Amino acid sequence: MSSKSQLRYSVRAQNHPNVLVKKLFEIAEAKKTNVTVSADVTTTKELLDLADRLGPHIAVIKTHIDILSDFSEETISGLTALAKKHNFLIFEDRKFIDIGNTVQKQYHGGALRISEWSHIINCAILPGEGIVEALAQTAASPDFPYGKERGLLILAEMTSKGSLATGEYTTASVNYARKYKDFVMGFVSTRALSEVKSDVTTASEDEDFVVFTTGVNLSSKGDKLGQQYQTPQSAIGRGADFIIAGRGIYAVPDPVEAAKRYQQEGWEAYETRVGKQ
Repeated sequence: MSSKSQLRYSVRAQNHPNVLVKKLFEIAEAKKTNVTVSADVTTTKELLDLADRLGPHIAVIKTHIDILSDFSEETISGLTALAKKHNFLIFEDRKFIDIGNTVQKQYHGGALRISEWSHIINCAILPGEGIVEALAQTAASPDFPYGKERGLLILAEMTSKGSLATGEYTTASVNYARKYKDFVMGFVSTRALSEVKSDVTTASEDEDFVVFTTGVNLSSKGDKLGQQYQTPQSAIGRGADFIIAGRGIYAVPDPVEAAKRYQQEGWEAYETRVGKQ
């Protein structure tokens, strides 16, 4: 685990070179939450209702915007307004995975207008370095209106049974992150990756990539489709900075109460990790 992981979010935020990561850490510390809720609902009304109710207890809301049956201007304006109201970031889990020219069009413009409203995006690196280069190039363009308020997570590992995102794939993910660190803010992975030696370099002393871990559930069982869960304690103990929970929150009878439980357990695990500072 990175030595940076042992520091409080507020300390890591102070000198972090990435504006968006700095903001994310400040949100987490201010709200005492490291929860990302995966809001896998299918209508704008459900999404906005969930975002409004859970907003006070989360740091990030993660969307799959293409599963909405009624995506519209109302979706964009409503979600961005709620992000400001409750002080959380938006993460569109689009998992870009195509040639550079295509992902540039999917990200900036297109029917879903992702760059307009989503602070965080992610990609898989199966197409090679070009996908990371293309997204970073788009965000660095003088014509890109959102400046440093956008960032990329590389999908370095997955929690599904039999995942092929291991070994050389994970090493290459770290390699590209270090090469494009102005835009790459971290990883979706099951653990901290700071010790991974890449082709570019080993971890530098100031390296501080953010780790998001999916498949977090208070009940550490799996599902019938190969999902394997971690508890908040086990995920944060392995280096997660932010835990992603979906059905354990939005699919239960009282999502707000569930979000509070994840917030409490996630924060307690974080406090245990950083100790007294």
